[in-house]
Amino acid sequence: MKKTIIAVAVTMMMFGGSSAFAASDVKGKISNRSNVKGSANVAIGKGSTANMGSVQIKNSKVRGKVSNKSNVKGSANVAIGKGSTANMGSIQMKNSNVKGRVSNRSNVKGSANVAIGRGATANMGSVQMQNSKVRGKVSNRSNVKGSANVAIGKGSTANMGSVQMKNSNVKGRVSNRSNVKGSANVAIGKGSTANMGSIQMKNSKVRGKVSNRSNVKGSANVAIGRGSTANMGSVQMQGSNVKGRVSNKSNVKGSANVAIGRGSTANMGSVQMKNSRVRGKVSNRSNVKGSANVAIGKGATANMGSVQIKNSKVKGVITNKSNVKGSANVAIGKGSTANMGSVAIE
Repeated sequence: MKKTIIAVAVTMMMFGGSSAFAASDVKGKISNRSNVKGSANVAIGKGSTANMGSVQIKNSKVRGKVSNKSNVKGSANVAIGKGSTANMGSIQMKNSNVKGRVSNRSNVKGSANVAIGRGATANMGSVQMQNSKVRGKVSNRSNVKGSANVAIGKGSTANMGSVQMKNSNVKGRVSNRSNVKGSANVAIGKGSTANMGSIQMKNSKVRGKVSNRSNVKGSANVAIGRGSTANMGSVQMQGSNVKGRVSNKSNVKGSANVAIGRGSTANMGSVQMKNSRVRGKVSNRSNVKGSANVAIGKGATANMGSVQIKNSKVKGVITNKSNVKGSANVAIGKGSTANMGSVAIE
């Protein structure tokens, strides 16, 4: 296993070619360049964390670029226990402040990343931010092939080739350009979330463009549980504020996106906004071919190549120029909604 890590910090821990920072103050660049092959990284116990080819930052301040360039092949990363976290080829930030660019460029092939337990989180080739501030561009350019990312437990989250933001503030562009092929991303449990080649924002602020240009081919993204959410090649915003353009240009081919459970939501090649504000253009230009998008349960919602806006305000143009071919978009259940190649405003 070959790895090169360049960083300046008060505290640093490494797990499987990774860098972990807790309650640290870093003045300088944090760079992780790891190669992990045919390896296993396992953490078992309440609140356990397993990092492989990743950068994890908690309660820290960084004045400089945060960069992760990892190659993970034929490996397994597992975290088991309540509140467990498994990161593979990813950047995870909690309660942190970064004055500089956050960049993740990972290659994950034939590997498995698993987190099991209530509130479990599994990140593969992704950037996840919680209660964090970034003054600079947030960029994710990951390649995931023939891999599995699984999170099991109530409120679990599985991110693959995605950018997920919660209660965060970014002054700069948020960009996701991921390639996912022949892979599976699964989240099981009440209120579970599965994101593949997507950008998901909750209670966050962005002053800059939000751009998603992902390619998803021959893959499956599944969320099972009451109130579950499955996003594939999409942008989903809840309780968020964006001063800039929101753009989704995703290509989804021969894939399946499924959300099962009461009040479940399945988005494929779409932009969905709830209780959000945008001062700028909202644009969706997605290509969906030979794919299936399914939401099952009372009050379920299935969006394919669409723009759906609920209780939101947009000061600008809303445009949808999507191409959907040989695909199926299905919503099953009382009060369910299915939108294909549409703009729906409530």
